[in-house]
Amino acid sequence: MPVAGDEDYDYDAPRSSARGRAVGRRAVDHDSAQNFEVTRTWDLLTEGADGTITSAVEGLLEAGKRKRLLKDTTPLQRGIIRHLILILDMSLAMNEKDLRPTRHLLTLSYAESFIREFFEQNPISQLGIIGMRDGVATSISDMSGNPTSHLAAIRQCRMSASTEPKGNPSLENALEMARAGLFHAPSHGTREILLIFGALHTSDPGDIHSTIDSLVQDKIRATVIGLAAQVAICAELVSKTNHGDQSNYGVVLDEQHFRELFLAVTTPPVTHESANQTTSSLLMMGFPSRTVEDHPSFCACHTRPSRTGYLCTRCNAKVCTLPSECPVCSLTLILSTHLARSYHHLFPLVNWVEVPWGKAHRSTACFACLRPFPAAPKTTFQPSSSTQQTAHPRAPASKPQPTAPPATTSTSRYECPVCRRHFCIDCDLFAHEVVHNCPGCQSVRMQTSLMGETEVRADGADGAQGNATVTDPISKDSNGTTQAGDGERMNVD
Repeated sequence: MPVAGDEDYDYDAPRSSARGRAVGRRAVDHDSAQNFEVTRTWDLLTEGADGTITSAVEGLLEAGKRKRLLKDTTPLQRGIIRHLILILDMSLAMNEKDLRPTRHLLTLSYAESFIREFFEQNPISQLGIIGMRDGVATSISDMSGNPTSHLAAIRQCRMSASTEPKGNPSLENALEMARAGLFHAPSHGTREILLIFGALHTSDPGDIHSTIDSLVQDKIRATVIGLAAQVAICAELVSKTNHGDQSNYGVVLDEQHFRELFLAVTTPPVTHESANQTTSSLLMMGFPSRTVEDHPSFCACHTRPSRTGYLCTRCNAKVCTLPSECPVCSLTLILSTHLARSYHHLFPLVNWVEVPWGKAHRSTACFACLRPFPAAPKTTFQPSSSTQQTAHPRAPASKPQPTAPPATTSTSRYECPVCRRHFCIDCDLFAHEVVHNCPGCQSVRMQTSLMGETEVRADGADGAQGNATVTDPISKDSNGTTQAGDGERMNVD
């Protein structure tokens, strides 16, 4: 109790101030809860006219396929002979389950898909794999052009207990090992590093900044995929090794985004001009044929007896698989199909444009697979209100008014800007990601060549020697050769 003469104390003041702070915290939490948006994917699906969500699911799938239309198809100079080191994070951070089932298992699964796609798109390139675990860097598979050995090494990491995530990663040790593996790569090929980094720190024994400077000096380009958040040292690594471009550093959002970032590295990087860039030179390659021997003999690559193989065109040494480098004379041995698959990166197939409803009536089915398209809106005659009110028997008819387009906003038609043929979305993906050629353009070239051969034969039967009757789309030049409208030339005897 306060005594007489003492000042009056407000015993409720501390309690009221604490109550005010609690109310303030609740208000802040309420505001943050209002600003936080919860994405519920099941709310995005709506039932169709038939009472199912089939149409909604198909629309989402087609929207995902249409993302390929955003890919840049500008022809640029790229290095088609690549030397890539894949660095995998095997630290304790990879045991996190934000990516199902775990970061480690999902990374190994996507690594297998990456290896297959990498050698499918870059058959004359080479790949090596390094792991970061417990503060050291370990070699998982050596630099090789054989995808089978890399896949076997990844499967061994999945089943072996000695490769379970442990300790902290050492980015410096991994970069030094990758730099040593790329030291003997020829100058006509690219030197690249792909880092899958799940931790937020690195435990390095030395100065990692000097290691990054050494990578820049050796012209090694780095690409980083972060599984947690952006790390400053990784951003510096990407920026310095890519001429200030940080587009090669991506942080995953979910499993699908992780896969997209992983497989995007299969496209060769664009070649940057430099002041000390050497002039282009020819590269000698051998194209051997597969041989079958009566008696088994040892191969030069594995020293294993076999009856089948490929003989080097320079020294006749036998190798098991192609593409490979001759162990005796170091000649690059490939097949013509390998070179053709790598060549499409230099001249990619142009993107097809989506056909609006105004031009949808030109086609009813896909030119390639004959899959029927959604029906285009028909034009109907609907009398206007003024025409209906008049009673004159010879009142002029109203102008045709087109009906509204279907409920779907997309016509599901995609047009090649060269041949003007219409294709479905599945054929669009197949043409741009697998065959890298337009079926419509190929059919036009086939028809043009057949027309030229028919005209030459008909003219030869009439007794004209070397003078072919030329009609469109074939024209005749001054050298006595017929030239097709798309640029192909055919000699005439």
